[in-house]
Amino acid sequence: MKKVISTTQAPAAIGPYSQAIQVGNMLFASGQLGIDPATNDFVEGGVKEQTRQAFHNIRAILGEAGYTLQDVVKATVFLADMADFAAMNEVYAAQFDSDFPARSAVAVRTLPKNGLVEIEVIAAPRFKGGV
Repeated sequence: MKKVISTTQAPAAIGPYSQAIQVGNMLFASGQLGIDPATNDFVEGGVKEQTRQAFHNIRAILGEAGYTLQDVVKATVFLADMADFAAMNEVYAAQFDSDFPARSAVAVRTLPKNGLVEIEVIAAPRFKGGV
């Protein structure tokens, strides 16, 4: 059974999609931009600031469904410019305590609203002693 996850602590969807969908114990979160949900605008600064805000939004969505960043098993990062990879990666690495999730990072021609970075995640609860 699928459950729609939504929170006002992250930006509202800017199209016909949900912030996240939970199926069983898996959570599939839509891509998050560096948009501040209070203003609906990008945060000031560059790719580092937008990456931090994207993770803030991701944490809010995960939290709404009872997950944390430590439950993330896969992340996909979309960059408007691959030259921003190192700056994004610095902020990305600081978000996780250990056991980084699997990840893909790709450069795309443009992102919604001309964002610099968008990050989507898949989460599953961690169990002691493995899956």
